Amino acid sequence: MQARKDFDPGAPASGAEGIFGLPFDEDEARLVYLPVPWEATTSYGGGASKGPAAILKASAQIDLYDCDVEKPYAAGLYLRPQSPEVRQWDKQAKAAAQKVIAALSSGRRPSSQALETANALGAKLNAWVYRQTKEIIGSGKIPALIGGDHSTPYGAISAALEQWPDLGILHFDAHHDTREAYEGFTWSHASIFHNVMSRLPAPKLVSVGIRDFSESERAFCRGLGERCSVIYDNELARRRFAGRPFDQTAAEIADKLPEKVWISFDIDGLDPRFCPGTGTPVPGGLDFAEANHIFRALVFSQRRIVGFDLNEVSAQKESEWDANVGARLLYKMTGWTLASQGLAAAALI
Repeated sequence: MQARKDFDPGAPASGAEGIFGLPFDEDEARLVYLPVPWEATTSYGGGASKGPAAILKASAQIDLYDCDVEKPYAAGLYLRPQSPEVRQWDKQAKAAAQKVIAALSSGRRPSSQALETANALGAKLNAWVYRQTKEIIGSGKIPALIGGDHSTPYGAISAALEQWPDLGILHFDAHHDTREAYEGFTWSHASIFHNVMSRLPAPKLVSVGIRDFSESERAFCRGLGERCSVIYDNELARRRFAGRPFDQTAAEIADKLPEKVWISFDIDGLDPRFCPGTGTPVPGGLDFAEANHIFRALVFSQRRIVGFDLNEVSAQKESEWDANVGARLLYKMTGWTLASQGLAAAALI
């Protein structure tokens, strides 16, 4: 796939163009983004359902030539329109979930009907995401989901594991997200990897940057044995303090994964100076450059990134900073994914 001859990648983007100001339609694109505007079970900071639209807007500010993977755009990138149906499901599920959360916070028993509604709509969303992702994979394109909260990629990971049963998942996050039905919500954003690891065929999970979790979550991960490796944030910090090269740490993370990798990136895995508006920010976390270096280590270790998701980018009225960082992180993940499949050239230096 080549960029259109009349397309100038150095020109300013206009509002009439697609993500990153690109002119591709889905048939021309090698990588397809699936926006999922959903945050039904959010109980702290909000705004993640508006993340896909905020990222799209911010993406117009990004220069397309990249110093790591020089021309990711040339492979063709396309963002599907948001689904009005998903937006409506989110509205209904969030209204039901808020009734449950309000009851719990006041010490009352929550409405079973409200809880059932939220859970049923979460299951409906999972099935929709699964179908959409399977369609993208089936058309020979690379799937990339843009959330929404971190519950949104369950269906996408399910479709990916169906296509690549030997898949490994590289998970960036401040949280384990392994709570069982948090607050009663089966498909809570805090339960995504409990659901993935207990309901889907045995993927290998490698979690990086974890620093805020419950005792039961840690026990769940330990109980997975070799299926789960966790690189906690305090361990990363100790390595820095001891002067250990981050290049070595990144290589060790890559070596824990099988040949095919799905990346699941909750933006709160970064230091909150990069994402202050995200729903549950936690002090500590990765620097943007460190996350990017781990992507690079994956590619140079001959791993193949088959797809990814980016979640919890919160649209903020006061500032576009979160969306700006989210769009730049999305472009880096896109470039390294394409490079891992020989569809873009990674810089050797």
